[in-house]
Amino acid sequence: MSERLTPDELRTLFLFESLTDDQLDWIAARGYVKTFDGPSEVFGEGAPATCLYILLDGEVQQLRRSGDDDVLLTTTAQRGVYAGAVRAFVTVPNTQQPDTQQPDTQQPDRQQPDRQLPDTQQYVNTLRTTGPARFFVMDADDFSAFMRDQFPMATHLLDGLYLGLRNAEQQTRQRDKLVALGTLSAGLAHELNNPAGAAVRATSTLRERVAGMRHKLGLLAEGKVPSAQLRRLVQLQEDVVERAAKAPRLTALEAADREDELSDWLDDHGVSGSWELAPRLVAGGLDAGWAEQFATDVEPELLEGAIRWIAYSVETEALMGEIEDAVERISTLVAAVKQYSHLDQASEQEVDVHDGLESTLVLLGHKLRGVEIVRDYDRSLPRIPAHGGELNQVWTNLVDNAADALGGHGTLTLRTALDHDTLLVEVRDDGPGIPPEVQNRVFEAFFTTKGVGAGTGLGLDISQRIVVHGHRGDLRMHSTPGDTCFEVRLPLRR
Repeated sequence: MSERLTPDELRTLFLFESLTDDQLDWIAARGYVKTFDGPSEVFGEGAPATCLYILLDGEVQQLRRSGDDDVLLTTTAQRGVYAGAVRAFVTVPNTQQPDTQQPDTQQPDRQQPDRQLPDTQQYVNTLRTTGPARFFVMDADDFSAFMRDQFPMATHLLDGLYLGLRNAEQQTRQRDKLVALGTLSAGLAHELNNPAGAAVRATSTLRERVAGMRHKLGLLAEGKVPSAQLRRLVQLQEDVVERAAKAPRLTALEAADREDELSDWLDDHGVSGSWELAPRLVAGGLDAGWAEQFATDVEPELLEGAIRWIAYSVETEALMGEIEDAVERISTLVAAVKQYSHLDQASEQEVDVHDGLESTLVLLGHKLRGVEIVRDYDRSLPRIPAHGGELNQVWTNLVDNAADALGGHGTLTLRTALDHDTLLVEVRDDGPGIPPEVQNRVFEAFFTTKGVGAGTGLGLDISQRIVVHGHRGDLRMHSTPGDTCFEVRLPLRR
């Protein structure tokens, strides 16, 4: 038979010192003493929270899981400290239908609960003894029933306080997600607008240039161009188009020098509008040397029309290149959005963290203008089992914070590496850093170093929950002026 405490012994514990004799009798009849002969685990984080433990003798430690390690939170030998199902009486409305086929086996003095107790489902940390220890133990259901029967008003107040805070936190977290979504949406709209606008402008100009080509071709035909000469012009046109595709990128000074030289050549050969034609031809990789050779293949009376026809060809090729680049950019953005959100994919899968990092950089490109991005990736790293969408939320929070710190100038470094049996991702910036006096608070919910309205203070808290609790990884930070680094470690295997 389990050892029990008398009501007088219970009264020596500060948790029970103000209770009445009847209340102590009720607790004494239901609680019992549990003894540990040496260092032991009383309960483990994540296990069903079934009991409330009150220390009678010995020393205990509370620990919290972080990656593969247990982080020590507190060590105490104070008699009467309690842990375990301390929130067993905190409830939320039960939305489940009762099972009418099960017989009522409740004890006569315990009311059938009409609420769920979600906060007592799991222990939130681990409790260990450092040596021999004794505990007074109460069943979570007994503790809940006692609190609700004996202190209904206090229990309702605590219900409201705890659930109110939790609901407020959940709403703020949701708002933080919406703010992040709004930031990404605004950036995506901006990024899509640029190539879309470029494609529209290029298409409009291309329509005009194609019409001009048809007009020039008609003029050439009206001039009764010999068939051999026309075939030669078409061949020269193909050569120019091929040359334009391979044209080297010129500096502004080099382009200006070539335009002046070609403009002078055109003026010397009686071609009007040289100031307009020369930039088009130079952009296609053509110069005065090409013009001299071209003149030897064309009848003098056809020179001006032929050069204008060639200029239209060069420009239409450039415009088609602009349209192609714009459409590819739009396609890249759409692919980045799909990769970022992991559409059409299972919630947990084998993911390549580099894909998520790159899609995040694309979607936050508008905030990173002026920032030098250094990629130090170990591409030999394996894919890891993870929730890709959640990890992308982590990358977004870390990169977005770095972008805010850099303010449009500086260096953002993304590094991946193998760190023992974990995959390491570093997000580093050379911004002003985080003040030492607040560094130990950066992962606290609602704490932010940004101005009023600029942040919710939940980005790093959410990131830590995703990495530590969702993936059993680790998230750390170190910061000095000119070097702030967030380190994410993820297990290679579940």
